Amino acid sequence: MIEQHYLDDSLFQLRKLKTQADRAMAQVDDAQFRALLDADANSIALIVKHVAGNMRSRWTDFLTSDGEKPDRHRDNEFELDSTDTREAILARWEAGWKLLFTAIAELGPEDLGRTVTIRNEPHTVVQAINRQTSHYSAHVGQIVLLAKHLAGPNWQTLSIPRKRNRGPGD
Repeated sequence: MIEQHYLDDSLFQLRKLKTQADRAMAQVDDAQFRALLDADANSIALIVKHVAGNMRSRWTDFLTSDGEKPDRHRDNEFELDSTDTREAILARWEAGWKLLFTAIAELGPEDLGRTVTIRNEPHTVVQAINRQTSHYSAHVGQIVLLAKHLAGPNWQTLSIPRKRNRGPGD
């Protein structure tokens, strides 16, 4: 059934995104995790804190409450305070992914056409999943780019390495 395939593939693709971000973050030290490229930039830590906050809001009571929870303070997700250690931020990241994976795994094909709200805007479950997958993909791309930049020559590729020293005509 295509509906179940969609749910299964959504989980598969989202797990790949998490793995990619986790592998990228593992290549930076704590200072790099918090590093800002300029005064208006977001560090890896801030991006992760934001994504974790978004996930907590969107995936808690996914089918029954608005995806923008009243206790979410989005602007605070872009500020670090003394409690925002790497370990604390990554714990929220893990908790957010757990909420996401659980919420999607609990869905059945019959749920895909149901309506959920995000910021009082109606979405089908399919639209909500696609919206969040797109959002997380963009942020994972930012995490990977920053980690690659910060790791410099120590970077280990997350995908197929570039082909080097190939023969003529290749």
